[in-house]
Amino acid sequence: MTDKPFLREDFHPRWSDLRPESVVGDLRAALADAEKRIDELCGLNRSKLSFETVIEGLDEAVEEVERAHSLVSHLDSVDNSPALREAYNEILPEVTRFHSNLPLNESLWDLIKTYAGTESARELDPVRARALEETMSDFRQSGADLPSAKKQELAELNIELTRVTQKYSENVLDATNRFELIVDGEERIAGLPASAKEAARVSALEKGHGSEDQPKWRFTLKAPSMIPVLEHVRDEGIRRQIWQASALVGAEEPNDNSELVWTILKMRQRKAELLGKPHFADLVLERRMARTGEAALKFVEDLHHRTREAFQREVIDLQEFKADTLHQPADLLEPWEVAYWAEQRRRALFDLDEEELRPYFPIRRVLDGMFRLAELLFDVRIREHETVVVRDPDQTGGQLPARALGPYDSGPVEVWDEEVRFYELRDAQGVHLGSFYADWHPRDGKRSGAWMGVLRTGRPAAPGHEREPHLGYICGNMTPPVNGKAALLSHSEVETIFHEFGHLLHHLLGQVPVRSLNGIAVAWDFVELPSQLMENFCWERESLDFFARHHETGEPIPNKLFRKMLAARNYNAALAMMRQLSFGKLDMELHIRHAAGEARDLDELSSEILADYQVPTRTRPPSMARRFTHLFGHATGYAAGYYSYKWAEVLDADAFTRFQEHGVLSAEIGRHLRDTVLSCGNSKDPAELFRDFMGRDPDPEALLRRCGLAA
Repeated sequence: MTDKPFLREDFHPRWSDLRPESVVGDLRAALADAEKRIDELCGLNRSKLSFETVIEGLDEAVEEVERAHSLVSHLDSVDNSPALREAYNEILPEVTRFHSNLPLNESLWDLIKTYAGTESARELDPVRARALEETMSDFRQSGADLPSAKKQELAELNIELTRVTQKYSENVLDATNRFELIVDGEERIAGLPASAKEAARVSALEKGHGSEDQPKWRFTLKAPSMIPVLEHVRDEGIRRQIWQASALVGAEEPNDNSELVWTILKMRQRKAELLGKPHFADLVLERRMARTGEAALKFVEDLHHRTREAFQREVIDLQEFKADTLHQPADLLEPWEVAYWAEQRRRALFDLDEEELRPYFPIRRVLDGMFRLAELLFDVRIREHETVVVRDPDQTGGQLPARALGPYDSGPVEVWDEEVRFYELRDAQGVHLGSFYADWHPRDGKRSGAWMGVLRTGRPAAPGHEREPHLGYICGNMTPPVNGKAALLSHSEVETIFHEFGHLLHHLLGQVPVRSLNGIAVAWDFVELPSQLMENFCWERESLDFFARHHETGEPIPNKLFRKMLAARNYNAALAMMRQLSFGKLDMELHIRHAAGEARDLDELSSEILADYQVPTRTRPPSMARRFTHLFGHATGYAAGYYSYKWAEVLDADAFTRFQEHGVLSAEIGRHLRDTVLSCGNSKDPAELFRDFMGRDPDPEALLRRCGLAA
């Protein structure tokens, strides 16, 4: 094993060498080298500056730190352990300090401003001119023009903000992993789909509960375990236990996030004030499509206004359905009843049990079909490669030859877990565009949810350097295989896979010559466009036939079942819309209206803010804020930006009409999307990229029409 495994330049990381004991030393070495490079950069002769020496020089100076940190951060998400957590928390402040100090470095800022004033800078092509402009905006927005005392305060604030948001995230992970419910009477889980029941039985056995002759069933707060219980189990007591445990994640000691929420809000508010903004939302959105916090809040509230009447009608319909079914007066539901009665009503209205669809979504076939669809639409080729998990790095048996950066040759690629797959993406001419890992099932030490991430951002070939392929990953917590049988997904899980794959395509297809503008380095309220657009292919007959095939017979979804699926598509559309809007509303209100005030009871405040956004229930649910890692699990993340999902959904609903008009499987439209959006990264303003694809500005009614909430 090399002395510094996190600093290897191999294209494929040697995951077994990336041990916790190497984290601190490797990153400190990378930081020291980066500091030296920055000093050399600052010492450049001011009369001989160029784009390559200044802007690309800055990117190259920080590249090793970013690459090593991305490996550590990724392992923290997929293979968390006490030793890794300790090492990560030790080095995190130093990494944050380094990045925070870059825009506060007066000599470096002077270098960039000096170059920006040269004739050479004024003659840059549009992409490089945008890279210079974006770099200068990054520096200004990060405090480059502040006086020294405020720079120091901002640097310390950034470090502490990183620390407390990491602690918040760890609390959510620990609280989620700590819970388990063991049920020892099969009658108590009546109604649970057979696939979920078998998964719970096997999970119990694996954890030492029950036996083959006397089975027990184990449930956790991971989505594939929890959601079927809330939607299907008839025993209200079981549903209540699961719901209460989930609702209290981050709300109880030793993982109570209540104080951390206010600490994070206050720190973000102070950061905004230091940088001359009234609140964090205006700071964050200054260079996003919404531009201001008030504009984003108005967007959320406008959609709320348009959805409110339908939302109230759907709530009443749900209450009345329960009342009619049980022959009792209509009344408020309990929060653990909402998903259950919604599913019961869906079955009654559309004769659709979503479990009927699972046999048509075996995960391997879904993935293979999704890749074939991408090949047709975007003119690429995707191939899976053999993988290997190395438990003892000193006993590889020669399976892992040394590899330099570049195309894959032969032999297995090392992965971090047996279930992880590895793929390579090439264009039609065989050029290696990028590679990626896929990790789809839950396990201990892996955080919840689904996400895509970057390990390397490449760039196309140019004079002086060869093409550098991209490297990324997609992760999720989908229904796992049980007893060696195929993992059968729900339709919503299939949508999630397509969503994350959309993000990945945005990364892998990037063709911008400037690395810092490539791939997903776009405005946060534009970044969801490719991912959400890909979800549309989960609803069209032509595209479904690529991947929705019965796991035993290979037959496509029968027409009758497909028609029922389509008929139910917009079932409770207003409830689903309002749920997302409630997250955006809470986010914006906390950051705009309450971050500068006194800390309040989060449950009481959330109820006030969301009084007209949530399904009214007998029991008041605890505030989502304590477990909302999108907002509080990162120094910025989706903070003051959760509205982005709906903002981009307006864009994707509109953009997909091009496919509907010209053919869902239109290679011409797919290639046009690749050329105007997916390959362009941040090389243009996002509004201009959208116009390049659509030929016009977005239609704000497109989303409401798709959801059946507008004519």
